[in-house]
Amino acid sequence: MCGMGDGEFAGDESDLDAVLWVPGVDYVSGWREAREAASELGDALRLVGVDTSGVRLRASAGTDGAGVVRLELSAATAREIAMLARVTAARLGRAS
Repeated sequence: MCGMGDGEFAGDESDLDAVLWVPGVDYVSGWREAREAASELGDALRLVGVDTSGVRLRASAGTDGAGVVRLELSAATAREIAMLARVTAARLGRAS
């Protein structure tokens, strides 16, 4: 899994929002929050048995400084996570 702080950065990606800096906005706090959330999500996915070798979680901050976690995964892994979410929703009585 790739993410902030693990030394693996894709230099060929272009994220125009990432280069917009507004004076006075605390981007570091948002990024830290997103980094913690990405770590929690990765841990939770592993806990329920999702193969995270092809999952990419990337922490960043939005233009307003709020933390943002970007999730990139294969279609098969997305379907697996969707199934786990539906099963959990049914167990919690939230299935519609």
